[in-house]
Amino acid sequence: MTENKIHPESHMMSYGYDPSLSQGSLKTPIFQTSTFIFNTAEEGKKFFEMQKDPNCIEKTGLIYSRLNNPNLEIVENRLALYEKGAEDAALFESGMAAISTLLLEYLRPGDLLLYSNPLYGGTDSFINNILTRYGIHILGFKPNDTEASIISLVEKSGLKDKLRMIYVETPANPNNTLIDIDMCVAVGKYFSTPEKKIYVTCDNTYMGPIWQHPLAIGADFTLYSATKYLGGHSDIIAGVCMGSKLEISRIKKMRTNLGGMSGPHTAWLLSRSLETLNLRMEKQCANAQFLAKYLRNHSKISKVYYLDIFEDERQAAIYKKQNSAQGAMISFDIIGGESACFKFLNKLKLIKLAVSLGSTESLMQHPYTMTHSSVAEETKKEFNITPNLIRFSVGVEHPDDLIADIVQALL
Repeated sequence: MTENKIHPESHMMSYGYDPSLSQGSLKTPIFQTSTFIFNTAEEGKKFFEMQKDPNCIEKTGLIYSRLNNPNLEIVENRLALYEKGAEDAALFESGMAAISTLLLEYLRPGDLLLYSNPLYGGTDSFINNILTRYGIHILGFKPNDTEASIISLVEKSGLKDKLRMIYVETPANPNNTLIDIDMCVAVGKYFSTPEKKIYVTCDNTYMGPIWQHPLAIGADFTLYSATKYLGGHSDIIAGVCMGSKLEISRIKKMRTNLGGMSGPHTAWLLSRSLETLNLRMEKQCANAQFLAKYLRNHSKISKVYYLDIFEDERQAAIYKKQNSAQGAMISFDIIGGESACFKFLNKLKLIKLAVSLGSTESLMQHPYTMTHSSVAEETKKEFNITPNLIRFSVGVEHPDDLIADIVQALL
């Protein structure tokens, strides 16, 4: 058996860690230290020279935990193994830290960011309310837009020469709308020149790295809220950006300047979680498939948003092209609006009323008044983020018990 033939889920147990360097400890210790000792002054000088070199993609020796730390490096190595097409990963203390660091590194005043709708509320707010403060132009497109219509949209904006990045979230939070990654890559290539590459970034939190592989499709960056499936136990806040060694080296330098790196304990907990990632996500997906069928037949539920049945042929084609499973996120509309939704949420017992997603326990929340409350009203209305909508993150509990809880809450 050779290293390159071992499956990622097998590598998660030990990859990047040498027990002989840590007193034979089976599991990676927590390197809870702020700084590291140099063997010589010359070595310290070399490490700092490597840090200053913008073209250096080699890993330096250990210097200071804002720059690097053994726990950080080990989990980044393992994350890059799971993400098809990734050469390196950068770990952050939150998903929003990963998103904001990437956007601030690659966008300059006057640049144009083209982005998909709808987006997670935090991302939507950062793009619309923060980036615009610094003279960065933004332009949103819709899930049903074609390659030709998006190209036309950019050209009509008068900013086609300013386009710098295309940002997509697919499946979209909170209603599982799919965006064609391959199409976005084609749009990026259309506007790229020999002097300026248009980068494509995909938030893959809902699907990956198990059920969707944006980098393998052609995206330049994949982003995750590692708080969700990657962490999977509702006990850490973390974010990840993955891509090529060259581009991630830029991200890591910006991370050092902004100070958004993950701490050693968070990195250690994430390493633990990656050992069961595949098992957890497979169980959650199986549960969601079972629950979606039940929800579709309930008289008090008017619509279910899940990737098992498609009303739109284009959405079905995108799913077939870029996804390998339906995932474990379901949204559904309850008849009766906000009051009916709140009554339902307040009666849940096994399923917890909380934001976040992707953890072992099942969670439900009301996007219109919670995670997406800051999204503009016209945007929420256009993309069916209504007072009727419930977002359901399916956990690993027995599906019969989850159905029983839904039944009693809908009475």
